[in-house]
Amino acid sequence: ENEMGRALRKISVGRATTTTTMKVVAGLALVSSALGFVAQPTLRMSTAVSGSAYENELGVIAPTGFFDPAKLSNGISPETFAQYRTAELKHGRVAQLAVLGYVIPEVFRFPGEISPGLKFADVPNGIKALGAIPPLGLLQIFLLIGTVDFSGKLGNFKIGKRAPDDFPPGVYEARLTQELQHGRLAMIAFLELARHDVQNTIVPNFDGLPELITGLPFLYGDGYTGLFWEGFTGITQTSL
Repeated sequence: ENEMGRALRKISVGRATTTTTMKVVAGLALVSSALGFVAQPTLRMSTAVSGSAYENELGVIAPTGFFDPAKLSNGISPETFAQYRTAELKHGRVAQLAVLGYVIPEVFRFPGEISPGLKFADVPNGIKALGAIPPLGLLQIFLLIGTVDFSGKLGNFKIGKRAPDDFPPGVYEARLTQELQHGRLAMIAFLELARHDVQNTIVPNFDGLPELITGLPFLYGDGYTGLFWEGFTGITQTSL
């Protein structure tokens, strides 16, 4: 075999190795990204590291472990910790409703009027709705939410509720952790929706995108993928 043949073989092997390596890296990236949406098991840590008596409570997940940089759990009573956890759970549930409150009005509006002379369809989505709803309507919403929260009503739904013993070992705790995870994700999602909404209100169309929720372009009908995705898909409004 001459020198040219050996050189060509080395190049071919090098390319094959590079292609295989790239496929492996891409596969690992997909797996790691998918794992981000899978409920992680409770992470057990040493008290010597975290310094908290509540390091093994539900909601401790990898990779952050027991995340309490402000040391709010240090030296508090179990009752206070339970109060903090209840507040986190409530905020997460409210945030999930708030995210739905941003998304659903983009595709559906109730028929009729929200107040005399003002149709549901005419109320803008997002923070602009605060300027469209009459003050008495906002006061009504505020008082209703305050009454429900203060009275403790709607706090325990029995429909569809199952006892902890109805689940296989470890499943009930995993479900509770998943609810906390969903609430935490919803709080982050709502903050980003509100940030984008406020910035778009101050500087209209600042990002060049007409949609309020740019991360879900499929919401806006007729198979159109939105301006954000045109550069990736090549699909435009006129090409459909």
